[in-house]
Amino acid sequence: MKEIVRKCLPPACLVLGLALAVARPAPAEIYRQVRPDGSVVFTDTPLEGDWQLYFSRENSIYDIIDYFARLYGLDEALIRAVIKVESDFEPEAVSRKGAMGMMQLIPGTAAELDVVNPLDVVDNIRGGSRYLRRMLDMFDNDLDLALAAYNAGPSAVRRYGGIPPYPETQRYVRKVRHYFEIFRQQTEPTL
Repeated sequence: MKEIVRKCLPPACLVLGLALAVARPAPAEIYRQVRPDGSVVFTDTPLEGDWQLYFSRENSIYDIIDYFARLYGLDEALIRAVIKVESDFEPEAVSRKGAMGMMQLIPGTAAELDVVNPLDVVDNIRGGSRYLRRMLDMFDNDLDLALAAYNAGPSAVRRYGGIPPYPETQRYVRKVRHYFEIFRQQTEPTL
């Protein structure tokens, strides 16, 4: 892997580093260096200078979910629940309506969220988490309305003044809430 130089903000750098690490099967570790001009360099073969371990293949999908949960102020269990219902954790899932990846982003929404490759795990979870945060903000943190908007679109939620009367959307909200509770219990510390 050649050095890749990017000027980017820290969250964008993490996305780039994670995307590089997840997209390629080869390097087990990615290192980064911030140069005096502000550019950030990523490599899997640090030679000399002040390099920091940036990403290790030992990071799991849950590390990626945790990162974006913290970045967007979401509960990690909520992102996991959406992924479970949307794709059952299948990175290459494609719906009959064209939604793609673990968080099932439709092409228009993916483009709006600057998702370059909806089938890339990191890019997809970043975009899906960002969209989920947007829906929560749009509907005053009402989880049911945000989930309905994630599934059926915010215009449908506004049009019906609540969860649309679509059986698919109503099932979707119930299923995500169900898995949300299960995943929350799994992450709560036990006494």
